[in-house]
Amino acid sequence: MKMKMKQMAAALLALLVSINLYGEGQKDTIGSADSSADTQAKYVFLFIGDGMSLTQINAAEAYLKAGKSGEIGVEKLAFTQFPAQGLTTTYDAGSFITDSASAGTAIASGNKTLSGVINMDVTKTQKFTTIAELAKDAGMKVGILSSVNLDHATPASFYAKEETRNNYYNIGVQMANSDFDYYAGGLIRTTKTPDGQTPVLDIMKNNGWSIATTRDELNSLKPSSNQVYAYYNTSLTTNSLDYALDMEADDITLAEYTKKGIELLDNENGFFMMVEGGKIDWACHANDAAASISNTIAFDKAIQEAMAFYNQHPEETLIIVTGDHETGGLSLGFAGTGYDSAFTEISKQKMSYEAFDKYVAGPFKSENPEGTLAQLMPAIEENFGLTDFSDYESGLLNKAFNAMMNGAGQDEESYILYGGYNPLSVTLTHILNNRAGLAWTSYSHTGVPVATFAMGVGSDMYNGYYDNTDIFKKTSALMAVAP
Repeated sequence: MKMKMKQMAAALLALLVSINLYGEGQKDTIGSADSSADTQAKYVFLFIGDGMSLTQINAAEAYLKAGKSGEIGVEKLAFTQFPAQGLTTTYDAGSFITDSASAGTAIASGNKTLSGVINMDVTKTQKFTTIAELAKDAGMKVGILSSVNLDHATPASFYAKEETRNNYYNIGVQMANSDFDYYAGGLIRTTKTPDGQTPVLDIMKNNGWSIATTRDELNSLKPSSNQVYAYYNTSLTTNSLDYALDMEADDITLAEYTKKGIELLDNENGFFMMVEGGKIDWACHANDAAASISNTIAFDKAIQEAMAFYNQHPEETLIIVTGDHETGGLSLGFAGTGYDSAFTEISKQKMSYEAFDKYVAGPFKSENPEGTLAQLMPAIEENFGLTDFSDYESGLLNKAFNAMMNGAGQDEESYILYGGYNPLSVTLTHILNNRAGLAWTSYSHTGVPVATFAMGVGSDMYNGYYDNTDIFKKTSALMAVAP
């Protein structure tokens, strides 16, 4: 009887969402909701590729197809083969180009707000309830995962309410005091604790959280009543997973955290899990296509863990994959290469811009204050595969090297050229990307729609063209939860 009531509630909520969207002139985005009337989504995965739009996805697929032979076409990622596929608008309440806080708020709570604001309205007086909180209130277990710090804007959008995303300590405290079951991925960014306040990790320990910082500790975790925070630090990064391009064999991946999360969260009442591929965004901010592509592929591997679970529970599971916005203005085409592409060039890059800065460019500058570009060329060839520079490329490279050694200016030209990043590393990725037939227009976000994919219970509701706030409406209806 109880299950029948839940199914009836799910059907009613799906109908209300359909009516609401119809009233907004979007009836063509809904599709059939028959499956939601028969079965509610008991296990729900929401994957968010931060900064990931069609260009990031297509670049990864073209790269996989090209391999070492340069074959033309695409090798589809697992999630791009989902049966339901849509396009999603991303503007926020104050700007056509959103930031991750307002985009995360829209997806998590179904409300538009201003950039930088997490789960509060434009007046910063009203707080929003998130789908993760609704799931927890309904008796489901909840997991929040990210390849970047867990107090970053996107993961925070599912548990915190703050006037500004920069209130890292406040966000961390809300995380520590939440009743969610599993957090995993990057370490919280909070490095400074206000005078007289308790460090966030100490609050978690005092609240009885199990903290896992190594693979052995992660593997030893078993389903229990304890809340879990699992994170992993390396010598390269301090509060995020390394770029997939830089990972060592023993590094813990987003896919592994996802797999463990399924094990810990699986229960008779179901679960909601949000998994963010955050370093796609970070790579695109720095205009590093190789790092973006490798992390998009790593993100897909995490999704495959959810797909394996779906195969065991196909009548009860819903998997949604989307992006919060596009980052970098990536284009699959460059003026200097015309109609040609050469994705095999991307495979020549052996490390991310971040690793090159830390392990190569940084030490070179500190140890060789009077050093020359010629002295650094062997390392450039080894890590980026770049040789035989054209006069145009040589001019860019020499200018960037001098800017790195002597300091880049604060003028408009310097920002357009380097975006605040190490002038040499960003110029190297630009040259390599351009040779591959890729280009960038920004170091920030852009306003193009993102792609949304879904499979499982009620997945046909995600077909069409709709707003990011509708992801909350559709998903909460299928879960039979309501504000």
